Amino acid sequence: MGTRVRKTTKRKWIRNISILFFVLILTAGTFSVFQYYKGVSEAKDGPYKDDGKTFDPFNGPEPQFGEINILVIGSDSRGEDRGNSDTLMIAHYDQNTHDIKLASIMRDTYVDIPEHGMRKINAAFAYGGPELLRQTIKRNFDIDINYYAVVGFDGFSKIVDVIAPDGIEVDIPYEMSYGIGMTLHPGKQVLHGEELLGYVRFRHDRLSDFGRVDRQQEVMSKLKDEAVSIHSLVNLPKMLGMADPYVDTNVDTGTILAIGKGLIAGKSRQMETLRLPIQDSFVDESADVGAVLRIDFDKNKQALKEFLASKENGEIAAQ
Repeated sequence: MGTRVRKTTKRKWIRNISILFFVLILTAGTFSVFQYYKGVSEAKDGPYKDDGKTFDPFNGPEPQFGEINILVIGSDSRGEDRGNSDTLMIAHYDQNTHDIKLASIMRDTYVDIPEHGMRKINAAFAYGGPELLRQTIKRNFDIDINYYAVVGFDGFSKIVDVIAPDGIEVDIPYEMSYGIGMTLHPGKQVLHGEELLGYVRFRHDRLSDFGRVDRQQEVMSKLKDEAVSIHSLVNLPKMLGMADPYVDTNVDTGTILAIGKGLIAGKSRQMETLRLPIQDSFVDESADVGAVLRIDFDKNKQALKEFLASKENGEIAAQ
């Protein structure tokens, strides 16, 4: 009799704990969504605040095995409806390990753009927006892209100030001024939105666009660290909502919040980076579209696939 009572009591205890856990998860999810839209409502006017249909439909496949590839596009429209992409990155997030990786593709990479032939990859955005860029990456690098996010120059500086209101510290190696509308002096200093935009845009040095890509990856890594170390899980949804009007993306709110929570869960992990073309896999050439990087596609496709591969999948394959 006593044993039966103890078993019944244990079952009730487990059931009550399960119900409490479910309620806590539901409450946390509801609060996150509420905070996200609260951030959207408090945000200043941005180019994408009304969430209009700016681009043609994006036909990226659904993510597989918890691995998400997001095409991050820095737009250089300069008053046009759609200009070339100034920055092109593939952000990879693994929902199982919470790893985040960032692969940058050089803007002068000479690729085959569907229905347009061999062109610099940054022209694909001007021709057909994120969808044509997705098709171009698939054709040339055999990588599927699930989502996209477009950020303009003004949007970048605003997002920096939302994520890092106290600025980001960088070590400027030499004076930077040409082409960025300001002068940045050498030395360690804290930069805010507009200044940090100048820092990542500058390309008139001995490293040209290679140095610029390095600086972009440096800043993206520091912004990620800032977001997950300064802002708690409670504040992150609101922060993401405040950045929303400056980003045109097809990533749904639920996925954005899930990625944000995952980044906090894996906040101690360093963000891995890759630059394409990889070293010793390209030559500088002149083409009908100007100076280009003619690349070894086999080497770069393999490098990108290995870089984006899940560590867990790699370990399973190696067994």
